Amino acid sequence: MIPRPGLHVIFDLDGTLVDSEPNYYEAGRRLLARYGVSDFSWEDHTRFIGIGTRETLTALRSEYGIDAPVDEMLAGKNALYLELAGASTEVFGEMRAFVELLHAAGVPMAVASGSSRAAIGAVLAVTGLEPYIPLYVSAEEVAHGKPEPDVFLETARRIGAEPTQCVVLEDAPPGAAAAHAAGMRCIAIPYVPATAADPAFKAADLLFADGQSAFSAEAAYGWLRGEAGPRTGS
Repeated sequence: MIPRPGLHVIFDLDGTLVDSEPNYYEAGRRLLARYGVSDFSWEDHTRFIGIGTRETLTALRSEYGIDAPVDEMLAGKNALYLELAGASTEVFGEMRAFVELLHAAGVPMAVASGSSRAAIGAVLAVTGLEPYIPLYVSAEEVAHGKPEPDVFLETARRIGAEPTQCVVLEDAPPGAAAAHAAGMRCIAIPYVPATAADPAFKAADLLFADGQSAFSAEAAYGWLRGEAGPRTGS
């Protein structure tokens, strides 16, 4: 059965559709090393998952006392990330299956991400997802990044949908909070398991509390069709 008419699905990109966080961490680590920061760890990186690159670099610049302008740091990190992402970016298997199910059913899809437009485009191209999801919006195109709703509202505008017609897939609390603020339903798949109890995830319409290891394309598609099922998956 095809999901109800008018349904639109909006994906966050990093940590939701693709496992790009290792590349973002490595790009950040290399960038900070240029400015004398040698102890930036994966745990440090996870504090900023779900937050836009500019906002992340602004915080790190202050935290580490870096004098360089944010725009310089942003350009440097984007260049490092594009090199890494172009070489290898992994799509989560069940997410690819979900995209293919939605595409076969004629459900319009888009990406709304805190990454730059160049980064989004490069990842969609290298992973082969671009033919399925040609529309994407970067937080750099709106006034405020997540957890503000701007990027989701702009994506809905461009895709020609009302917020109430949209379902968002998110892996981080700021993104889930942004979806809620936009008036959209949310499927939450925590990238960092320890964040599953975050209030933003608890307010999600469908929660796979154990993250990608629990996410099922068939289960998510069945939920969109209105089939009975638990609000929280594991």
